[in-house]
Amino acid sequence: MSERTDIFEGSDPFVIIRRWQEEAWKTELNDANAIALSTVDRDGLPNVRMVLLKDIEDDAFVFYTNYESAKGRELTATPMAAFVLHWKSLRRQVRVRGHVTREEGAQADAYYNSRALESRIGAWASEQSRPLKSRATLMGEVARQGAKQGLSPKRPPHWGGFRIKPVEIELWADGAFRLHDRFRYTQGEGMRGWQATRLAP
Repeated sequence: MSERTDIFEGSDPFVIIRRWQEEAWKTELNDANAIALSTVDRDGLPNVRMVLLKDIEDDAFVFYTNYESAKGRELTATPMAAFVLHWKSLRRQVRVRGHVTREEGAQADAYYNSRALESRIGAWASEQSRPLKSRATLMGEVARQGAKQGLSPKRPPHWGGFRIKPVEIELWADGAFRLHDRFRYTQGEGMRGWQATRLAP
């Protein structure tokens, strides 16, 4: 890949993204791992919302949620997603499109157990995305689940991870006079590694 700026150094987009993420932790005011996640409903109408990206693996991205939430149901019905990770302080962004599978094993258990107790109880108490009569109703259920689940609640069966394995990644960095740097990374069938293509800004 020619004409590459230093911040794009390397042929593996996951290595670049992890490096950018480390930089962003030092510069972003809040939630440097916040992504705008897009799914589609049964009619093909897009939905987008902010979630926290928890793992950047060697070939996939992982976040966690309630499987019975709107996004959980949509991803189960149509296991494809896209997201944007935008760092305003760095003037960079990552765009990803890919296929989705669930993470319901030891990795999901470990992340659930790393959360604050109140958050673990909240995962039991909240019927995410469903109509709620009042906040008092929610807090009552939190109290009920807290008493029921105790100090070491297990991960709820309706709560876990989703893993997005990309078919396409785009890395974008701000350039002077809107002459930005954009590189699209793809993996064709039978290809080893990622193929990078510079895109016009």
